[in-house]
Order: sequence, then structure tokens, then C-alpha cells
Amino acid sequence: RRAGWVLLPLGGLVIGAALVSLLIGSEPIGLVPIVDALWGSLTGAASSLSEESRVILFQIRLPRVALALGVGAALAVAGGAFQALLRNPLADPYVLGISGGAALGSILALMFLPGLFFGQPLFGFLGALVSMSVVYRLGRGRSDPAHLVLAGIIISTLLSSVIVLLTSIADQLRWRRITLWLLGDLSSGNGPGAVLVLAVTIVSVGILWTQARALNLMMIGEEEAFAIGVETRRVRWIVFVVASLLTAAAVSVGGAIGYVGLVVPHLIRLAAGSDNRLVLPASALGGALLVLLADGLARTIVAPRELPTGAITALIGAPTFLFLLVRSRHLRL
Repeated sequence: RRAGWVLLPLGGLVIGAALVSLLIGSEPIGLVPIVDALWGSLTGAASSLSEESRVILFQIRLPRVALALGVGAALAVAGGAFQALLRNPLADPYVLGISGGAALGSILALMFLPGLFFGQPLFGFLGALVSMSVVYRLGRGRSDPAHLVLAGIIISTLLSSVIVLLTSIADQLRWRRITLWLLGDLSSGNGPGAVLVLAVTIVSVGILWTQARALNLMMIGEEEAFAIGVETRRVRWIVFVVASLLTAAAVSVGGAIGYVGLVVPHLIRLAAGSDNRLVLPASALGGALLVLLADGLARTIVAPRELPTGAITALIGAPTFLFLLVRSRHLRL
């Protein structure tokens, strides 16, 4: 019953926000023509949309909305999984340095292998996996999960320095592309990228949901969970690898959109409790909603110009992060 009260309203809000995102823009399109065109694309029936509006809807707005849905859901679920595993509400892919590894891998592919098919997602995942492994080894064997967070912050700082160095030696065209991408720009999204991140998110959320009960027990303490039969090492690796894959998929196609994995899972836990069987799917819907709203604001605040979506999420997330940091000694999952 509680899951229904949480997931159904969130799902309705996501659908509503997606429809609004299809409506708004420099070239307005009415709701009825959009619904008619979407129905026609499914059934083959003729629609009343002009050819220009059809191109705007199906080649620009629809892939961008799908990309926002996938990126938001992926980052929020990854953040929720890390927070549960590390028993720290301040943990998220960006704080842990995993998004930095994904960003570095994607930039290397963008600079040196621009023609490689799915090069950015592949190198992004490899970068996230290497970064996760280093952070895990630095914090391994410590009873306090805060050591992993500290290791992540150190690695994130190092990776940011390498990214700045690569950006400074890039040519003008690549410099502009990298800069926009680092700011979290969804305008360059396309259909294949949206399909990739949506597919990865759906599969990964399913895998993590199968570990939700074990995560609930591990939130009490890994030693206690191990004593009652939880294979803590296996669960830890599953969560690390799958959450890293989610982060890499989101970062490689959507750029560095920060704070989604920090803010959304924490708000879900405040509203619906700490049961990860509910927190993970609710975080997926909440993250999709947040990025949809942020992208809609980015496209309309100074229209016809666009702001980076990552700038909007940072304006929302940074104050929340500071608030959580001040209260961190009093927070419990």
C-alpha cells in the first residue's frame, strides 16, 4: 500500500512532466497534435502535424525527453544504492569519484577515438570501473564507511585535474564540445544514446532491486548482516559494479549532471522510509522527474538560448548538499 501511494503519484508526475517537456520550446506545439502524432507513430495513422513540427517532435524533443528520463533515473538509483551500501546519506557517484572516472573515460574517447561506435559509453564504463576499484581498495578494510567517501573525494579531485589538463590541450572544436558536455548539456542527445541509457537503467534497477533486502540488512552493519547469512562481499561488488555502470551510462550520454544522486534518494527516504525495495524504484522516478524539470527550465528561462541542465541541478543540489553536510552528524539512514 505504501509503495502504491509513493510510486503512482511519482509516475503520474513524470508522465505529466514529459508531456510538458514535449510542448515547450522555441517552437510551441499543441498537446492535441502531439498526442495525435504519438498515437499515429504507434498505429500508422495519419497526423495533423506539419513536417517541420514532426521533425522537431521526433528528432529533437522526444530523444531529449527520453535522455532526461534515463539520465535522471540512472543517477538517482546509483546514488541511492551507494548511500545504502555505505550507510552515508552524503554518498553519491560524484562525491565518490565514480562519475569523474566516467567523465575522464568519455573525454578520452571524444578526443582520441571520436569515430568509435559507442566509444564514449564503453570508455566511460571502463573509467568508472577503474575509479570505483581504486576507491574501494583505498577504503577497504576500514570499519567506518566514511573512509570510502574520503577516498572518493581525493580521487575525484585528481580526476578533475586531469580533465582540466586534457581540456586545455584540446583544439577549439573539441574544447567547445567538452565544455558543454562537462556542464551537463542534453541538447546533443540522440535516439541511440537515449535508448542505451534507458535500457541500462531498466536492467540495472532490476538487478539492484533483487539486492534490496540484503542492503536493508547491511544498513544495520555489515558484520551484523554477515552474521545472519547475508553474503556481504557479493552484495557489495554487485552494487558497486551495477551502480558504476549506471553512472557511466548517464555521464557518457548526458554529461556531468550533478547532485541528482545526492538529493533525490535522501528526499525519498525522508518521505517514504528507508526500505530499499521502495527507495530504489522511487528514486528512479524522482530522478527522472528532477532532470525533466531542470531541463525544461534550462530550455525556457532565457529562450531561445539554452542553459546547461547541469547548472540548474547544481543550483538545486548545492544548497541541499550544504544543508546535509551541516546536519551530517545527526543523519541516520
